[in-house]
Amino acid sequence: MYMKEHNTWQDLIDLETQKPYFKTIKERLIADNLEGKNIFPSPKNFFRAFHLCNLESTRVVIIGQDPYHTFGAANGLAFSVSNEAKLQPSLKNIFKEIETDLGIKNIKGDLTNWARQGVLLLNTTLSVCEGMPGSHADIGWSVFTDKAIETIQNKKNIIFLLWGNHAKKKKPLISDSNYIFEAAHPSPLSAHNGFFGCQHFSKTNSKLVDLGLDPIDWKLD
Repeated sequence: MYMKEHNTWQDLIDLETQKPYFKTIKERLIADNLEGKNIFPSPKNFFRAFHLCNLESTRVVIIGQDPYHTFGAANGLAFSVSNEAKLQPSLKNIFKEIETDLGIKNIKGDLTNWARQGVLLLNTTLSVCEGMPGSHADIGWSVFTDKAIETIQNKKNIIFLLWGNHAKKKKPLISDSNYIFEAAHPSPLSAHNGFFGCQHFSKTNSKLVDLGLDPIDWKLD
């Protein structure tokens, strides 16, 4: 569980990357690279979600699965792409729900602005091989990201948005002092089964205001 020395995300990263399980992650990444497989995102962006959204400022957590496996899409933030990249289907549906919920129309897909406002965009797996969804799901990343979720438990009044069964599996890690909104995954395969109409963006802002906190500006430039 949470350890007091984790005052920042960097504390967590420094500690966990020295553990035996993380050696296994590194070995797998090296092996896949030697086999000529492209790994996304770039290694420099594996921890980008933590670098942009510091622990002290974290107010909302959106949990994704693994990074986009198509070239040029993944940028280290769950569901996000660079502004030059094509919007991915799940992100398109997220934007559709925001427009229906709040009347905000987003066109570009870089979610950095959300992260800088305290939204941790956390994939439970932080790397993937090109064209191979789920290829790094079982190499140890879940140990690290579970530790990240546990670390947040030292804080109170964090809002977790759990979309889809994979994210909902993290519910036991979330303490009663925080808040959970659940819905179907925004993927085209499931969005019509409960993601569309979930109003998670307005509900999140209403809860933040109730807690005396600033709402999230979901508008992207």
